[in-house]
Amino acid sequence: MKYFIYSFLFLASFTAISQTDSLGFHLNNLEYLEKNGANVMLAHDFYPESHQGGVGIIQNGLRVATNGDLRLQPTPGQWQPVPKVGTREIDQKTETISVRMQYPDSSKNRKGFNPIIYPDLEFSYTLKVKPAGKESFKIVVDLDRPLPKEWVGKVGMNIELFPGNLFGKSYYADNEFGIFNRQANGPGHTTKKGEYRLKPIAEAKTISIAPETPNLNLIIENLGGSKLQLLDGRAEHNNGWFIIRSLVPANKTKNAIEWLVTPKTEKSYTYDPVVQVSQVGYHSNQQKIAVIETDKKAKAESIDLYRVMQNGKSKLIKQETPQIWGDFLRYRYYQFDFSEIQEAGIYLIKYKDFKTSPFQISKTIYERDVWQPTLEYFLPEQMCHMRVNDRYKVWHGRCHLDDARMAPIDTNHFDGYLQGPETLTSYNPGEHVPNLNHGGWHDAGDYDLRIESQSQTVQGLARIYELFDIQYDNTTIDQKTQTVEILRPDGKADLLQQIEHGLLSIMGGYQSLGRFYRGIIVPTKRQYVLLGDPVNHSDNEVYDYRTLPDIPMGQKGAPDDRWVFTEKNKERSLQAAAALATSGRVMKNYNDTLARQALTIAKEEWERNASNPGIGTIELATELYHSTKYKKFLDYIIQHKSFIQQNFQETGWIVLSIYSMIPDRNFKEFLKTNSLSFLETVKEQGSKTPYGVPYEPDIWGAGWGIQNFGMKQYFFHAAFPQEFPSSYLLNALNFILGAHPGVNTSSFTSGVGSRSITQAYGPNRGEHSYVPGGIGSGTALIRPDFPELLEWPYLWQQTEYVLGGGTTDYLFLVIAANHLLKE
Repeated sequence: MKYFIYSFLFLASFTAISQTDSLGFHLNNLEYLEKNGANVMLAHDFYPESHQGGVGIIQNGLRVATNGDLRLQPTPGQWQPVPKVGTREIDQKTETISVRMQYPDSSKNRKGFNPIIYPDLEFSYTLKVKPAGKESFKIVVDLDRPLPKEWVGKVGMNIELFPGNLFGKSYYADNEFGIFNRQANGPGHTTKKGEYRLKPIAEAKTISIAPETPNLNLIIENLGGSKLQLLDGRAEHNNGWFIIRSLVPANKTKNAIEWLVTPKTEKSYTYDPVVQVSQVGYHSNQQKIAVIETDKKAKAESIDLYRVMQNGKSKLIKQETPQIWGDFLRYRYYQFDFSEIQEAGIYLIKYKDFKTSPFQISKTIYERDVWQPTLEYFLPEQMCHMRVNDRYKVWHGRCHLDDARMAPIDTNHFDGYLQGPETLTSYNPGEHVPNLNHGGWHDAGDYDLRIESQSQTVQGLARIYELFDIQYDNTTIDQKTQTVEILRPDGKADLLQQIEHGLLSIMGGYQSLGRFYRGIIVPTKRQYVLLGDPVNHSDNEVYDYRTLPDIPMGQKGAPDDRWVFTEKNKERSLQAAAALATSGRVMKNYNDTLARQALTIAKEEWERNASNPGIGTIELATELYHSTKYKKFLDYIIQHKSFIQQNFQETGWIVLSIYSMIPDRNFKEFLKTNSLSFLETVKEQGSKTPYGVPYEPDIWGAGWGIQNFGMKQYFFHAAFPQEFPSSYLLNALNFILGAHPGVNTSSFTSGVGSRSITQAYGPNRGEHSYVPGGIGSGTALIRPDFPELLEWPYLWQQTEYVLGGGTTDYLFLVIAANHLLKE
């Protein structure tokens, strides 16, 4: 009887799904339009500067279009006006989704983290999407008032098409046609303001994209009076996309824009299953669970584990039906546990038509080729103030040797630096600050030196060296000649040399400024967007503001030296001081001068900032107690145990790093009790996904956060190995290495694993290339439910490299995993 009822319900459900699929676009309970094989989102995301927001289209499992909205430029880039987004409204009767928008956005107009300069234009409008017929939907814009006359011909409806899908594909523009080029081509012209403007690729009432490729064919028809323009946004901005645009007509409000959009879909579209495993593989003693991501309508089928033999044949090792985990995001998930397989070798998994890349099982899996590329390629390549040689290649020359000039007061820099009404130092605005032309790492794609990225990198490396005694040496670093030779050992531990390099920048700034710098960055956008060798940022000549012409900084002809910013920020100062207290310990007997100076500065910052408890003060007290064994620091920690308890997720792991050094039994019991209570939170977080880790990204990929989550688990497990499992640390590592949502199962660490991110937002993104060992932010969430990791180097929210924990947490995870699994 139960079987009969289940079968009946399944058939009824299947019939309902089939009928819904045949009806065309409809509104679902997540507030977007869907039909079988296509989804249309409106304002679930708003990150237009990185191609995420407005009207977006997912077609046959790929995000093909985004940023459908009114814009003031034909091919807008970063720091250009974007509308203020209102609340999304739903009309259930007509299945219309709408959102109120307006220019300017007062929260971004000349203020905020990335200030935007808006023109003198105020207007508001309603942007709508609604079903139209069996295959199409409409994009409609209603203006509150007609555009001012001077803005007619300048404001238009844009939608951006992802270039990575289209290279080599064709288009039709009415009866004209062509091929999408891999590079941006002319002709173009320069405006009176010196801005480049590209001639449209085509103009037509109807544009058909990729008509020869059924799963990509997208047809857009302008139902209004003007023609659609097909533009190549890459002609103005390297990170641009292809754009379809039509101008808002004069004297019109209702249906000022009306497009009919038809994304062609497969009538019987079903998401093809994906098997997600670590692209590196697994330690023989490690739990091994493959995650199978399927369409929600799909039933589980048999899954096969093969061992690849030397003769080229594959031997079936295990076959079973995977266990259902449940629904997550827009998919149904199953798990295949093959933990009992311990024999060393090369393996792969096959499920239906999907076959994984080969992966290893071995007791030495994490001893080579997993963490080393980050230490021997990525960190050296990111080193500022050095020439970085790599056999026949030069990654970059000796850059920024003219660092740095004191930033001008009352400055809101375009990349988030604020200099207040004073310099907070003895230096005048524009004056050269000495001791800043040594050490530090470029903060991945941006080349600046933020204090938090510098200090976190130093501290992370120091923790790794201290805990695991990594003596690995495969890099020559010469601070006297400011030269690096990658893959050339020099008899010194690379970790110690890298820690020293970071300290030279942090402490050089402190000794000159009398405080930590906020950051060091180029003054102009033209310098900031540089792709290529950062030696071209400046002439490497120190500018003397007292003897040379006083041209305002940032203007044409002004000096090109970078600016150094300062700030009053207690938490950042405490964090930097904690990093010095940690790294000072490991510098002993390697660079005793730096070791003494680091500890001295850490103590000075303690005296300045330790009056009130906070995460920073707890961390600094912990590191100072570890370094000095002074009772007053431990007393401070115990005195503020109520704060530690209230913030245990952030503070518990920090204090547990000295657990074995604490003589107070009552306090140790306090830490254990709270750790076991926190374990219940960790279990709850891990149970929310089939990967055993929390995955709740906002706009950016969650990889760095998951690495950080895993790194912290080590300290709980090390203190309480019987109670606190190591599985969460290992789950985090597997997530980074390929066991994560979405069709792209690449390792987030470039060059690591059978498949990895090899187009990344790093310093060489202009070549669509990567830096070995760089760690991208990883799979992002196109809200509300679409995980995405595109093969594209310009999406910083998916593939950007960063310093700090984004780098060191990965190193820590791999080395800690190897340490724990060998025990």
